[in-house]
Amino acid sequence: MAVQSRGMSQHLALVAILVPSYQEGLDFFVGTLGFELLEDTDLGHDKRWVRVAPRNAQTGFLLARAIGVQQHHIGQQGGGRVWLFLHTNEFDADYDRLTKAGVIFEERPRNESYGKVAVFRDPFGNRWDLLQLNGTLYD
Repeated sequence: MAVQSRGMSQHLALVAILVPSYQEGLDFFVGTLGFELLEDTDLGHDKRWVRVAPRNAQTGFLLARAIGVQQHHIGQQGGGRVWLFLHTNEFDADYDRLTKAGVIFEERPRNESYGKVAVFRDPFGNRWDLLQLNGTLYD
């Protein structure tokens, strides 16, 4: 049974994603994917608060520079699975733009019952779906 709350609103604001350096993260997310740079604040001691997000998105990424042995799981946050889902309403245009920008897709675009999809890896090893839904996946 679902519990409904009156007036309370929640949303996922940020997901921290490990990157080797802030600049490498910015080069990919802003330069290649075309995300917006929302904030880049120097926190001192070689730390920054760097937020990026797809245009008009509610949820963004906090670029977290990996420090020390325990944080060097860059590209392994999804355990080898696709764990990032970049939705688009213009699949073919985005696929072409990303391919021209150097993104390597693991497969050719395919049509599934839920929409059009192709898997790619970012330069850090994370697996993504570029996905244009036809309205059936979340209905």
